[in-house]
Amino acid sequence: MPSSDTDVAAAPTEALTYQTITGTANELLISFVERVPYLIAALIVMLIFWLLSKVFKKVVIELLGKQRNHQNLIKVFQRVGAALIFFIGFMIAMVVAIPGFTPAKLIGALGIGSVAIGFAFKDIFQNLLSGILLLLSEPFRIGDQIVSGSFEGTVEDIKIRATTIRTYDGRQVVIPNSDLYTSALTVNTAYKQRRLQLAVGIGYADDIEQAKAQIIQALTRADTVSTLSAPSVIATNLGDSTVDLIVRWFIEDGTQANKVASIDQVLIEVKKALDSAGIDMPFPVRTLDLSDPSVPAIAKQIKQPQNEDN
Repeated sequence: MPSSDTDVAAAPTEALTYQTITGTANELLISFVERVPYLIAALIVMLIFWLLSKVFKKVVIELLGKQRNHQNLIKVFQRVGAALIFFIGFMIAMVVAIPGFTPAKLIGALGIGSVAIGFAFKDIFQNLLSGILLLLSEPFRIGDQIVSGSFEGTVEDIKIRATTIRTYDGRQVVIPNSDLYTSALTVNTAYKQRRLQLAVGIGYADDIEQAKAQIIQALTRADTVSTLSAPSVIATNLGDSTVDLIVRWFIEDGTQANKVASIDQVLIEVKKALDSAGIDMPFPVRTLDLSDPSVPAIAKQIKQPQNEDN
């Protein structure tokens, strides 16, 4: 009988707990249902401002798209303006969806954790700022071929955070904008003309002036060599077995493909011209002085182990 009394006493407690949980769930459900129209309105607001950001990008293209010399600046207006429009829409949607929400509260919340946020997003903010400065200053543009550190390729896209290049062997490299803005950068296609050079070695018995004349004449037969700037050949060094010459010429298109094609063409034409003129391009030569008394001694030491084995 005592156990039955305990069960009877526990039943009201369980019922009360169940009623409390049920009541709380009902209140939450009612609150959610009441907020559904506001949430839908907030989503509609965000959708409207997202569409406005897309329209803004198209308007910028229509108004400034003809300015071919300022394509990077157009991208700045597009991306920063579209992001600002969407952010305004997000703030309005938050005010509609959340009771009592104000932009001041968001700013206050960010202020409380500003130190932590600053450390967490330091690199992100640095890349964002560097990206905007790169787009404004335009040290390079989409389609330019650049060298940054150990990476070299064609610029495919300049985003706010990073720049994407395609290497000559078909790989994609994403470089943070802060690296491009703070480090040395080479733009191979910044100017129309580009100078190339090739090392050539001739024999000591050959006439240097004749070799120069033959090389210059060979360059005139290469159609990739620019006719606007005169090529040159200069002697640079007396090597171990050759007189070293440097051949320099300009090309009108400084892209990597044209550079490789021009070097290939010039090398072939120079080789043909020197061979036709009988000018030697010798291999490295080594001279052994057999009069040195140490040579027989070394030869004797080499032969001794062979004799002992026999």
